[in-house]
Amino acid sequence: MARTALLVLDMFNLFDFPDGQAMARAARRITPALLRLRQRFDRAGAPVIHVNDNFAHWRGEFADLVERCRANGGTPAWIAAALAPQSDHYYILKPRHSAFLGTALPVLLAQLDVARLVIAGIATDSCVLATAQDAKMREFGIWVPSDCVASRRAALGRRALALLAESMGVRTDPASAIQAVFPRG
Repeated sequence: MARTALLVLDMFNLFDFPDGQAMARAARRITPALLRLRQRFDRAGAPVIHVNDNFAHWRGEFADLVERCRANGGTPAWIAAALAPQSDHYYILKPRHSAFLGTALPVLLAQLDVARLVIAGIATDSCVLATAQDAKMREFGIWVPSDCVASRRAALGRRALALLAESMGVRTDPASAIQAVFPRG
């Protein structure tokens, strides 16, 4: 059976950009469902990989980003407290949209013998979509659970999920409807 990994995208965020507060509200809404999904992976012993923009902090580490979110207070701190990486999780900083672009993710996935990815986090219409496209080109099985992704505007997220499902054949069933770490069939 193919090994499955969970990619948690860009949830450690200060939301200090245009429409950032809308994105923060959407990210906060999906955090409980994403945490439940992550706990499912933890119980199954399946890899959890946090992949986050570095926000041009080229000298920082992943732990620095988590700490900046905690110190910021508000939604960034709440999400950081809920989703802080566990000791057996992996984490990668990325320079731009796709988790594959300019990162060690392909090497890590190969070392972990991963063939299927569950992609969750923000933003559905940007980083989630770009990562799913890159994963598809690399022939990974992909599931993007619709209740574990968010965009700054709901319509953007719906269009991105429709594109993933219709153009790339990606499963978008909500995590609440699937009991395993990857949908069957």
